[in-house]
Amino acid sequence: MNWSGIPDVATVGLLICAFASVARRSQSHFAAFWLTGWLMIWLHFVAALFENLSGFWGDVSLFVLEFFLIGAGILFMHAAIPYRKDRSSWWMLGTLLTVNTLYAADLSFAPAGHWTLTWTALPLGLGPLAVAVLSRRRVHHPLRWFVVALYCSLSIFLLIFQNRPEQIPYMAWNGIAFAAYLGCCISSFYAHRRATAGAFVTIAGFFCWASVFAVGPTLIALMPQAHIDSEVWNLPKYVVAVGMMLLLLEDQIEHNKHLALHDSLTGLPNRRLFEDRMAIALERSRRTEARMALLVIDLDYFKQVNDTLGHHVGDQVLQRIASIFTERVRRSDTVSRTGGDEFSVILEEPTNREEAENVGRSLRQLLETPLELGNHEVQIGASIGVAIYPEDAADVESLCIVADRRMYEAKHYAERLNQDAPPTKWRAISLRESKSKEQPRLAK
Repeated sequence: MNWSGIPDVATVGLLICAFASVARRSQSHFAAFWLTGWLMIWLHFVAALFENLSGFWGDVSLFVLEFFLIGAGILFMHAAIPYRKDRSSWWMLGTLLTVNTLYAADLSFAPAGHWTLTWTALPLGLGPLAVAVLSRRRVHHPLRWFVVALYCSLSIFLLIFQNRPEQIPYMAWNGIAFAAYLGCCISSFYAHRRATAGAFVTIAGFFCWASVFAVGPTLIALMPQAHIDSEVWNLPKYVVAVGMMLLLLEDQIEHNKHLALHDSLTGLPNRRLFEDRMAIALERSRRTEARMALLVIDLDYFKQVNDTLGHHVGDQVLQRIASIFTERVRRSDTVSRTGGDEFSVILEEPTNREEAENVGRSLRQLLETPLELGNHEVQIGASIGVAIYPEDAADVESLCIVADRRMYEAKHYAERLNQDAPPTKWRAISLRESKSKEQPRLAK
């Protein structure tokens, strides 16, 4: 038993505990893959304790050691791809794990230079290529073809060294590990293209980790008398672990910032962010001598929706309306939820008041279209107030006051028009009711 590996096992175990604590609070979709990969790295170090065994059990420990090292690299690479939810990405993951496992088993248990290595080296390139070709209509991403090119190159490299049995085990192990962690480096570079410490440390760590499997054999070939402690070769692993934790913390900070400035139900900017954007839009209009408009939208009869159908349906209504408003306005405009059933829209550079009022009318007409929400159908309306800079006001507070006043005027005017109309009885509408009965609709 290699007792010198105990510190590595303990260190990686502590890193996994710290990583799990950070990942548990993280909103990142790849945290679970990373944690699973680090558990495999820990098992790799555990297997390294028994690498000095001889005979069959020595071969088993070598296979387990390399399997977990390479499997963790493939899992880290899978976590970084942007099309991970596509079914073909899972086929690619399964294919890479299978072909690498077959070759690792053959390399561990077959004699050096055995003819079976040829038949297990071929699928390393052909397997990923087949998955990529069969799924090219759904996924045609540069990373997919990079992985295919990487493993095709690995397959060719291994086939070339089949005729050198004195070198194949050592070169092959380093080759397949180099391919896995070079893939991690490139995938992480694509997934985390941002100027942060976490991204830099993670990408640099993966690059150094992959380089270990190329620099090590080169040093042994050119300088066989040189001795470098094993801890030096293990250092990139710890660098990557630190980088990943930094990435998770950075993502958590960004998520918290988003929650502080956005409505948790609809994802729209909240009042705080709305006021900031309003001030910026007003200053931009003042500087360019352009117009801007503020629309304040208050939903009609939203309280009846909550009282009749329940708050969960009311939440669905708000989410649907947020989506409708966002799709209707331009990307340069801002839609925010500034109250329970109140929305505000900032329109930059409208040509005149008529254009802003046309946008308001189109939004009101969209809300008058019945909304199907699960087993319910609702129809609501809205009262909208419009204020224009600089005609109506010259500062944020005054614009908001003018828009609010006009919104309430529109609401009171609509109420006066409906005074002579027969009262509407609000009922919960279920689309599962018998179609032979007339289904009343929530309406004004």
